[in-house]
Formats: sequence, C-alpha cells, structure tokens
Amino acid sequence: MKVVGIIPARLQSSRLPRKLLLNVTGKPLIQYVWETACECPELHDVIVATDSQEIADAVYAFGGRAELTGNHNSGTDRIAEVTRRSCPDADVVVNLQGDEPELEPSVVTALVQEMKTTKCQMATVAAPMTSAAMVRDPSCVKVVSDIQGKAMYFSRSPIPFSRDTPIEDFFRDGEPCPWMLHVGIYAYRRDFLLQLTTMPPSPLEQLEKLEQLRALQSGATISLAVINHATAGIDTPEDYAAFVHRHSQRTLPGQFGSQPQRRAA
Repeated sequence: MKVVGIIPARLQSSRLPRKLLLNVTGKPLIQYVWETACECPELHDVIVATDSQEIADAVYAFGGRAELTGNHNSGTDRIAEVTRRSCPDADVVVNLQGDEPELEPSVVTALVQEMKTTKCQMATVAAPMTSAAMVRDPSCVKVVSDIQGKAMYFSRSPIPFSRDTPIEDFFRDGEPCPWMLHVGIYAYRRDFLLQLTTMPPSPLEQLEKLEQLRALQSGATISLAVINHATAGIDTPEDYAAFVHRHSQRTLPGQFGSQPQRRAA
C-alpha cells in the first residue's frame, strides 16, 4: 500500500495572518508538520500543497517538496488537486494539518493502520475530552462511534447528551468520559478522495459546517483511531505564543533540532 502525506497550506488566515510562515522559534510553523511527516515510515512521500509562492519557497528552503495549487474552498479540495495531478499510484492519502506543529508521528501511524486493517473509505482521529468546557465549546467537535470504532456522527453540540448526570460530574468524580474530541487529521482512499471532492456540500455539512459530514451522509464509512490525548492547533496569536513558550522549554538556546533527510519523490 502506497501512502502519501499531503499538507494543505493556505497563506491567509483570518485569526492569525500568515501563520504558517511565523518563525519566532527559528523555523516556519509549517516545517514542524513536514518534519513530523518525514518521521513516519508509513508515508512514502510528503508534499505541501499551497496557493502561495512564499510558502512554496519556504518549503524548498528547508528541503521539502511543494506544489502550487489553484484557489480552493477547503484543504480537502487542495489535496485532491495535487493527488489527481501528481499521485496516480497512491492508494491512501493522508491530510496533515499545517498548523499542528506538535503532532506526534504515532498518530499518523495509528491512522494509517486503520486504513490497512479496515475496508473504510476514510479514517480520522479522536481523543478523550478533558473538561466540561470542551464539551460545551462548539469549536471542539465531538464524535460518537459504534462498537466497531466507526464514526456515527460528528457535531459541534455536546453529543451524546447526558440527560441525568451533569457534564461536570464526569470530570470531577473519575467517571468514564463519554465525550470524544475529533482531531482533524484524515486518511482517504485515493478514489474516494477524488469522488468526495466532486460531491456538493451535504445538508448536514452545511448546517454544522463540518466537511466530514458530507462523507457520512453519502454513506461512506469513517474509521476512528483513538489516541490518548490531542495536541493543540495554532489558530490565534495566543496559541502561537503558547507554542513558542513550550518549544523554548524543550530546546536549548540557539538549538532548534535537527532537520530530517529529504524524501525521494
């Protein structure tokens, strides 16, 4: 099975302009994700799919592979363009988020394993929620699964709904937490990715503004790889400042880690 990792990388961001090029740590933000991807033996190639020559130049500068794309409404559409044009022999395409610099290689491994051991059209990742505030936060997407580990639904609402027990009790009394956080990394079978991006947005997708509901509503099966904890994405200046602080605690002054070897195309 040939697996390709593609990182969609749009230059503009409403809450944190040009975030993928921020480099207070000595590396542009997107380089961290590329390096993580290069540490994953399951990925046979890693490509940054971008609408920006600036991002492409930054990727070339650290030894990565980048391809320019047209304008797209979503990262999924962006990776589909590159997949269609440059990955004709890929069996599986992994969509890695360029603004998650602390993603662990083991998460990619778990995701690819789902594609190898199931017949699902796509797979994604979930982690236990850690607070009642997360459960109530519509920006924290919840996912519920069946007993076989397949996604039943994704929602911004607190699903499942706890009728008799206050949400806080699950986090105060050591109760098993019934809420799972959806982590936005995906793997697609190549043919399904290309098919999915030709479908119009589904009613549930339009209502919740969650693209994965298009796949579910079309009848596709989405397998879930469950991990112990989710890493934080970078959406705001505060998020980036916190990342820089954590990075400074892990790295000696003036040292920013070694660069992995460039992958063969």
